[in-house]
Amino acid sequence: MSTALLLPRSLALTPEGIALVAEIERYLAQLATTATPTVPYVCPLGSTLQPWHFGFPVPRPTLLDRLVHRPTRPVPVTVADHLRLASRYISAFGWLQGAMWDSAGRVCLLGAQTAVLLHGYGTPATVTTARVQVMEVLHATGRPVNSPDEYNDRPTTRQADVHLLLDRAAARAQSLGF
Repeated sequence: MSTALLLPRSLALTPEGIALVAEIERYLAQLATTATPTVPYVCPLGSTLQPWHFGFPVPRPTLLDRLVHRPTRPVPVTVADHLRLASRYISAFGWLQGAMWDSAGRVCLLGAQTAVLLHGYGTPATVTTARVQVMEVLHATGRPVNSPDEYNDRPTTRQADVHLLLDRAAARAQSLGF
């Protein structure tokens, strides 16, 4: 279909204008035949970084806590949530073997559980039950060790192994209602 037919009668094109329109149409037709890149679209705004404790309230002292000078009460979390938070903490700050933590902020399995507890999520009883769940998963998967820390410090253990262990222990704890 000619472009001149689409224009209102009051806008008449000259022969030079018609030649220009034909040249533009040829150019656009050429662009349509070139292959489009298969690169996925990435939003120029990017994604939002979320803190490791996303989805859980930040422990804050109540007015009564401030008046009687007592520490902030911990946020109640399930054993499964504690294990997931420990995994998130390792993802956020890094993983380490041979020590609980280092000056760069990296932590081992026990260091992650301790950090989650010290940040106000759960109680010492939650951590103890979580460590029992981790031990149960280790023994059930044929990795008998004396403690989760021994497994963490093995030369063959990788960070992905620790995340998988924490995920399985969290699933087990959730299925048991912990």
